[in-house]
Amino acid sequence: VQLQASGGGLVQAGGSLRLSCAASGRTFDNLGMGWFRQAPGKEREFVALITWSSGSTIYADSVKGRFAISGDNFKTTVYLQMNSLEPEDTAVYYCATWSGGPSRIEANYRYWGQGTLVTVSS
Repeated sequence: VQLQASGGGLVQAGGSLRLSCAASGRTFDNLGMGWFRQAPGKEREFVALITWSSGSTIYADSVKGRFAISGDNFKTTVYLQMNSLEPEDTAVYYCATWSGGPSRIEANYRYWGQGTLVTVSS
């Protein structure tokens, strides 16, 4: 499975960005997808996930109410709509797939994209 993330860029605080991540290859056991991020000098952290079968979503407290995760009808592309961006949201954002159960733990994700950089200026 290959994941291609896109949509990152430079935005002012309070602005919005929409990230996309397209999965290709053997995606039949892809039960959901998630987004993680890694800020400079920090460990990678969970942002949000979506379960394809139910459409249910889970968010980190730090982004709840500002970010929204969604997917396409083919269950191979996941989006992350990011609103009211803050400088603290500056990070490389990674998408990943899971085939076990929904989890905030990155070790439970099998395939990862290359990351897309989001920079929020104050």
